[in-house]
Amino acid sequence: MRLSSARLFPLVLMLALALLSFWLERTARQVPATAAPHRHDPDYSVEQFSITDFGTDGTPRSTLSAVKMVHYPDDDTTVLAAPRLVQTRPAQPRLTLSADRGTLSRDGKDVFLNDNVLLVREPAESTPATRMSTSYLHMVPELATASTDREVRVEEPGRVLVGRGMHYDNQARRLILLSEVRGRFEVKP
Repeated sequence: MRLSSARLFPLVLMLALALLSFWLERTARQVPATAAPHRHDPDYSVEQFSITDFGTDGTPRSTLSAVKMVHYPDDDTTVLAAPRLVQTRPAQPRLTLSADRGTLSRDGKDVFLNDNVLLVREPAESTPATRMSTSYLHMVPELATASTDREVRVEEPGRVLVGRGMHYDNQARRLILLSEVRGRFEVKP
């Protein structure tokens, strides 16, 4: 049986199209040999940053400020230089937190403070002013809670407590030191 050019041409054309499709599919599937390195560049920064959260009645509940705020879009982190958080709520003692540096969670509901962290609770009713210092603190402003797994020093007039790990609830006015607790209490004459 002899193949005429009229019969052979469609077969050659289909074979060429099949080879071209195979080549294109293999080329498109190949990953570039050198992928671009993952970069951690900020998309914006703000100097002298300050933000205030207001209650439903229009009174300020908390103010977060920092010398500088930098946002990184690749992991959606917000880094703060010299952050300061002041929380004022009805029926709760005023809290002031400061640190050398801090980070905000993606949704902005958690504040992580690092290095020279100082929490000052102003006096209220029968409780004296309190100073708490540590190297790391996780604060949830909406719940008025703070916690750390590091060593913390708690100072009130006439007493000093030092322990490892702490949970503090400003609303309930409850402080829990988790372990290795030591203290010094002065007796009033």
